[in-house]
Amino acid sequence: MAQPSARDRILDTAKRLFYRDGFRATGIDRIVAESGVAKMSLYRHFPSKDDLIAAFLDWRHEHWTSWFTAAVDARLARGEGLAAVADALGEWFAQDDFRGCAFINAVAETGATDDPRHRGQAVHHKRELERYLGGVAARLGLAAPDQVAEEALLCVEGMIVRAQMDPGPGIVDAGRRLLARIERGA
Repeated sequence: MAQPSARDRILDTAKRLFYRDGFRATGIDRIVAESGVAKMSLYRHFPSKDDLIAAFLDWRHEHWTSWFTAAVDARLARGEGLAAVADALGEWFAQDDFRGCAFINAVAETGATDDPRHRGQAVHHKRELERYLGGVAARLGLAAPDQVAEEALLCVEGMIVRAQMDPGPGIVDAGRRLLARIERGA
């Protein structure tokens, strides 16, 4: 079996460390040491730490969005309503490595003061999530799917932040109740 490429080892290490420990707390020297590549190799693939963060955020968007939409779609296929979103999030929150939303974390850590790409990637991720939620609302036959998506996204974001700060089963239950109210009010 072939060993992963240097680029893959760097990105895999960065994904784990950035998500677990944060962007500022994770230095290039640590990524180099844990990935087992030379620093020159890292800079050949990622000219700066900001480029590596951007690559991580691109990967995270694709990976998380794919997982989330599959988790929600499976629940919708079983006849669950908008509350399926809360149940999917609850599955994520229960994972041992849950550290909140990488995009919220990126904006909180780097804001607009560092590389503006990171904020742009976060905005893109949230817009895509809102579009997906609008599609869910439309599939459920809810009136004003765009409005439902805006409200559901606020619920999703609140649940994520609460789960990161003070995890507990009450967050998913509260999210289900709020999403059910949004669904009924649509």
